[in-house]
Amino acid sequence: MGNKISTVINFDWKPDRKNQLPLSKQIVNYITERISRGDWLIGQKLPSQRDLAKTLNVNRSTIIEALSELNSLGIIEGNFGGGTTITNNTWSLLFSAATPNWKSYIESGIHKANFPTIQAINKLEFEENIIRLSTGEMSPDLFPHEMMKKVLGKIPSRAFSLNYIEPLGLLELRKALSNYLKSFELDVTPSQILIVSGSLQALQLVSISILRPNSTVFIEEPSYVKSLHVFESTGMQMKDVPMDENGLIPWMINKSNIKNDTSILYTIPTFHNPTGLTMSLNRRLEVLRWCKSNQLPIIEDDAYRELWFDELPPVPLKAHDSTGNVLYLGSVSKSLAPGLRIGWVAGPEPVVERLGDIKMQTDYGASSLSQWALTEWIESGLYEEHLKSFRTQLINRRNFVLSFLDQYFADLASWNVPKGGYYIWLKLNLSISTEKLFELAINENILINPGNLYSFTKNPYLRISYSYASLDDLAVGLKRLSEIIRSL
Repeated sequence: MGNKISTVINFDWKPDRKNQLPLSKQIVNYITERISRGDWLIGQKLPSQRDLAKTLNVNRSTIIEALSELNSLGIIEGNFGGGTTITNNTWSLLFSAATPNWKSYIESGIHKANFPTIQAINKLEFEENIIRLSTGEMSPDLFPHEMMKKVLGKIPSRAFSLNYIEPLGLLELRKALSNYLKSFELDVTPSQILIVSGSLQALQLVSISILRPNSTVFIEEPSYVKSLHVFESTGMQMKDVPMDENGLIPWMINKSNIKNDTSILYTIPTFHNPTGLTMSLNRRLEVLRWCKSNQLPIIEDDAYRELWFDELPPVPLKAHDSTGNVLYLGSVSKSLAPGLRIGWVAGPEPVVERLGDIKMQTDYGASSLSQWALTEWIESGLYEEHLKSFRTQLINRRNFVLSFLDQYFADLASWNVPKGGYYIWLKLNLSISTEKLFELAINENILINPGNLYSFTKNPYLRISYSYASLDDLAVGLKRLSEIIRSL
């Protein structure tokens, strides 16, 4: 009988930590060399991420980064959770010099890559058996399936085609939103509304449509937008603005950094991401007065407004805006379904027209099917009916998580009690590295979001979400996370 080739490869090597080359790159080079020499063959499998991290004595995020590059090069393919198979052999590697240097192209691109931790989170979220303690999405268990069936059943009688739609978006949806936003005390006409593919696209459009390179974007410290490169990739810089229990403190903005036509303020005043705080009414009025007197326009991101628990939050900044100083962003990604990819911008007509023109140049409009669906959701009253049920379930989930925090974290951390939204901003009492905690949690199949992702400086916070994971997973994950923290 012939010699049988081992299916799973054994590693007898470790990266050199004294080498200036990043650990992930050393791993890529080593695997590529072994394949090119013919030591490892097509069809053989690499160990799982966890086993590789343990064998090579590196963080799991380092393994994810290395495997991602090998996968993009076509050398391996498969599930990032394990069973990754070699698909490229020595001959194709030998001839790789004849192919374009795509690595050089990628690294010279204008848009920056995500932070390595964010890239790891984006991949790990789709692994089996991972407990997602930070995911800012509605749980699949909470999705209103029966209501969606009713909505989709009505679309054929309304949408006689799914052709391209005018630059500002479906007129019927903009009319429905114009009426719906009156409940927030917003008086905006359909011509002042642009339909976008979520709030993030709205920010991208702003960054390339009405701001120039070297502009300054003021954001709260901390802020969700700090975890993105939406502004920095277009050559802008972000400046942090301190917060207190009432929201951002506008008079702490350095006026010397404000320049006409090149500065803007981005804020999440209602159920802030990640802190969960809500800006008080007096602070909202103060922010508006201060920004108007200093000619600083405002982007108000109000994605979480409808997810209030015991009492309505103060009306938006935009409701008090009499001079067109505020661009108002809304979305159904948090309240209904991120997969619909529908949000909106409300603002002065010239600005909205400009954003709409650039949007047509980028994707020729948001999904017409989704726009018709949301129109039906709003006009039928099903959207508000769904929100009532969803808010009740979110309250129950929040209280469930708070009870487990009281049980397992009372001596480990302090936290806020959110009055709406998705998040609890957890401050660890111990002086530990949240990056190390992130890695240790991954090894236990628990996914957390360190507070550093949202901040200009290192901090001892974690963003805990009660919106996504099942109650069983929340219970198991929080208990296990407390045990990991105690072990440090």
